[in-house]
Amino acid sequence: MAQDLILVLDAGTTSTRAMVFDTSGSVAALAQRELTQHYPRPGWVEHDAGEIWDWTLACARDAVEKAGGADRIACIGITNQRETVVAWDRKTGHPLARAIVWQDRRTQPHCEELRASGHEPLVQQCTGLLLDPYFSATKMRWLLDNSDEVRGAAEAGRLAFGTVESWLAYKLTGGAHLTDASNASRTSLLPLAGASWDEGLCELFGVPVAALPEVCDNAGLPCETLPALFGRAIPVTGLVGDQQSATIGQGCLSPGDTKATFGTGAFVLTNMGEALPASANRLLGTVLCQLGGNRSYALEGSVFVAGSLVKWLRDSLGIISEAKETEALARSIDDSGGVVIVPAHSGLGAPHWRPDARASISGLSLATGRAHIARAALEAMALQAHDLAEAFAADGAQWQSLRIDGGMSANDWMAQDIADVLQLPVERPGFVETTALGAALLAGLGSGLFGSLDEALAAMRGEVNHFTPAMSDDVRLSRIQAWRKALETV
Repeated sequence: MAQDLILVLDAGTTSTRAMVFDTSGSVAALAQRELTQHYPRPGWVEHDAGEIWDWTLACARDAVEKAGGADRIACIGITNQRETVVAWDRKTGHPLARAIVWQDRRTQPHCEELRASGHEPLVQQCTGLLLDPYFSATKMRWLLDNSDEVRGAAEAGRLAFGTVESWLAYKLTGGAHLTDASNASRTSLLPLAGASWDEGLCELFGVPVAALPEVCDNAGLPCETLPALFGRAIPVTGLVGDQQSATIGQGCLSPGDTKATFGTGAFVLTNMGEALPASANRLLGTVLCQLGGNRSYALEGSVFVAGSLVKWLRDSLGIISEAKETEALARSIDDSGGVVIVPAHSGLGAPHWRPDARASISGLSLATGRAHIARAALEAMALQAHDLAEAFAADGAQWQSLRIDGGMSANDWMAQDIADVLQLPVERPGFVETTALGAALLAGLGSGLFGSLDEALAAMRGEVNHFTPAMSDDVRLSRIQAWRKALETV
């Protein structure tokens, strides 16, 4: 039986999925489970690392069975929510505390202390990152300071820290402690130009180097699954952070290519090639991909709330019963009636970086209905993207077009609104789950199914939809002015 299928484990923020791709890019099988979200205090977001593993394994086994069994699977690729920190005992393999999710803001005081001490310029120059609770290092320090189990494991030399792909790789292989360069570059502990962890950064943040995983390429890893998990050992040949994965899945392989993923948050990356990215406008530099020890880089803007805003409208306000209703509601009215939503539920990300900001809904009147709220929520996506576009342009990385993906991008009204507000052509692939596709491309490359990323992309990327700007300048400028006014109040 030919081993010509690629199993991708997509460990997201709200759910974990397993998808099986063939080498033409078609999905042969899919399984998905939602993750429990824990909010123990305002601003705190946690996951159960054991649940992440249990549901990932269950989905993987389900998808493999649907695809015809493990004998069909050539390799495994993993992509994941970045910056989320897992702490576990490297001897028992058991989590030592709940995972602290990338959205979590509990380490804001620590970040403010480091900033007040003048450390941010050096951290940004070295890592491409700002001092913000978003990134992993202060989460690791918090766990050491506040969890007896984590601190005890560190003192005993048994502590393993990692982001979610590292946790899953450890569990799949029975002990390999690995991370890839794209995820490692989101910790604040890896210099953009450095091969591995920086001892000075680890000392600054108070993270023991011994607890960190080995930094590897994104493709061609030296590990395979425990035979008992699937009935045979399957090579794990690709690891990549979700936003870098989507950038690769969108075919942004040349300098200047730009993508925006609208998932739980919204993340824009512009390929910068081999040039180390540096921003004067509070954007982030990150490793895009490392192959054969050689890195390409990206400039990134991160928005914390996108699809989670629609989920909030559904689950907390009851304005909609399912996400797809927002498109029909937006089309049912001519405009938002002056309603503007600033979705700062987890603070404001790039280019503002205001962890203290809180969400607002302004412009309400007695004429406001659920359609106005839903439309304003979608409009906020284009307006947040516009803020990022201005920052990228100021850093010399002006967008010429934008490739969008992620679950929210399936909304045609929103895709057109982004094109209108940005005054740019927007492309959306027919298969919008490019995060999983990027991991499949890298795993296929790492296993030898493809000779290059270009070859893999040509074989697996499908059709593309196009949206061209059509909004009048006066409407567009009025929207932007109302947005800027609303930002001043949060």
